[in-house]
Amino acid sequence: MSGLNTITFAGLHVFEVAAEELSFTRTATRLNVTTGAISQQIKQLEERLGFKLFLRHTRRLELTPEGARLAATVQSAYRDVSTEVQRLSHGLMSGELRLRSVPSFLSKWLMPRLPRLKARFPDLSLHLRAEDSDHPLKEHDFDLALDLNDGNYPGMRTTELLEEKIFPVCAPSLLRGRPSLHHIKHLNHYPLLHDVTAWRGSGRYAEWEFYLKAVGEVGLGVARGYTFNRNSLTMAAAIAGMGIAIARRTLISDELASGALIAPLRHAIPTGKRYVIVHSAGALDDPRIRAVHDWLLEEAQRDSSPDD
Repeated sequence: MSGLNTITFAGLHVFEVAAEELSFTRTATRLNVTTGAISQQIKQLEERLGFKLFLRHTRRLELTPEGARLAATVQSAYRDVSTEVQRLSHGLMSGELRLRSVPSFLSKWLMPRLPRLKARFPDLSLHLRAEDSDHPLKEHDFDLALDLNDGNYPGMRTTELLEEKIFPVCAPSLLRGRPSLHHIKHLNHYPLLHDVTAWRGSGRYAEWEFYLKAVGEVGLGVARGYTFNRNSLTMAAAIAGMGIAIARRTLISDELASGALIAPLRHAIPTGKRYVIVHSAGALDDPRIRAVHDWLLEEAQRDSSPDD
């Protein structure tokens, strides 16, 4: 064989997949072609190379000694190419990027995901700033911002990220030795916990008032219990067994999974609000900002769940 041509290179890609799968059928599925086409390409490659790559048994394939040696070389070469492409791409993703977020979303949703962002763009220097929702967003203070879409963003653009739903949660210990909590009206027997910074311009008891109105229970009094000016403090009080709090679905998954909190009332109510990515009109023309913007959307899609 005088050299490798385009046809041979194409066949090597098919061979690399087939050597991993040891099945023409599974190879065809991965490459979205017919099994016959895969068999024909491997046959042509063997003819061009001048030696057999596979031993064809009734229900399986087996690499020949020559095929095993070539597979190791080809797989190593593909890994090297992939690594170099990533390095070249990361060269475009170096420098600084300023990201602002409301504190609760930053600590509970974004922070656990940052290792994946670091792995994707290791040369990108991310500067994070937590700001309460009552601090207005100023266009030149950030590259991307994560916010509930209850504010005005003059001159800026938004991309929807996650829908927000709310529902009551409490520690399992709170229910011990107390009246049952199987109906909304039973809330009268329990202290309530309130996040007074639930959203921009919200009142002291806004979350509970909104929730009860949405489920059709407007006669229950909510002006009792404890108030906090951070979602994290409200959830910490709930975990400590101090009362029943209103939780945000996007911020509470770990506590529910661990059993630190439970949701005794199965009513999850859409707030009509969404977490959004805020950016200036031309910001996404910068490949660094576009890459992180798209990564955030990818993470939101990864963690999206069916409606409660």
